Amino acid sequence: MSTHGYESGRLNLPFVGIATFAKRRYIEDWTEIEADIAILGAPFDFGTQWRAGARFGPRAVREASTLFAFGHAGAYDHEDDCTYLPGSVRMIDMGDADIVHTDTVTSHANIEVGVRAALAAGALPVVIGGDHSVNIPCINAFDDQGDIHILQIDAHLDFVDERHGVRFGHGNPMRRAAEKPYVTGLTQVGIRNVSSTAKEGYDDARAMGADILSVRQARALGPTALAERLPAGARVYVTLDIDAFCPSIAPGTGTPSHGGFLYYDVLELLQQVARRHEIVGIDLVEVSPDHDPSGSTAILAAQVLLNFLGFIFHARGFR
Repeated sequence: MSTHGYESGRLNLPFVGIATFAKRRYIEDWTEIEADIAILGAPFDFGTQWRAGARFGPRAVREASTLFAFGHAGAYDHEDDCTYLPGSVRMIDMGDADIVHTDTVTSHANIEVGVRAALAAGALPVVIGGDHSVNIPCINAFDDQGDIHILQIDAHLDFVDERHGVRFGHGNPMRRAAEKPYVTGLTQVGIRNVSSTAKEGYDDARAMGADILSVRQARALGPTALAERLPAGARVYVTLDIDAFCPSIAPGTGTPSHGGFLYYDVLELLQQVARRHEIVGIDLVEVSPDHDPSGSTAILAAQVLLNFLGFIFHARGFR
């Protein structure tokens, strides 16, 4: 007779075992994905202009996500009176895309392969960066998926065309996205204060179909009115830069900008968007854990992702 109490299965508590995202199953062979949600790490930060370290973001967010990994029975929310992410929602962790140090082209191509594998399996791709340049290969992977609208939640516009010869850094992704014929528009929320883009960048963004709102403008509207600004019927890709949040709650990022969102500012917007639109892809970027010894930035990132995924699949009928 066993003395370890394992006869009815392993407990697998959050602080035990391998830190996959939310302690879900790791699928190394990307041709064998059978899931509704596929998590992909993109530990790339060579597009960073100032403080590096976001290459360790996927590892930190995965470890933080184990805090919310008490089995697969879902999480009951008493405010909404529903259970989010029940066991019927199949979530797997693909591991990380292969990153080749100093080689942006190859690294981005490998991220794109991973996103395409998730899409080919019919799973919602969720990419954890990495700096914001990883959004470029993510959007590239949607070239055969039909039209999409991008919701960017960020402190910075990221609409630089080219600077010092750089076209694929973390200041460029929304410009590269807007150039795609299948990207029908952008809603850019949280943009504020001293930004990485000059006035002509804002002019170009608006001319290419962008709706740009600051934190104060977003708060004045409220989450419902803000969500209603997205085009009706649009299929939405969400890119969330952790520096959209105030550095008082998210200091672990390379380009912190004070005056940012607090937790419910973003969460309530995501809930409203999930109710109104089909969400086709997500990336969460710029978590740089070494700049936050407390680990609270990574916990925030994991909590936002898991709640957003809960909203999405609740809207799809997983209850």
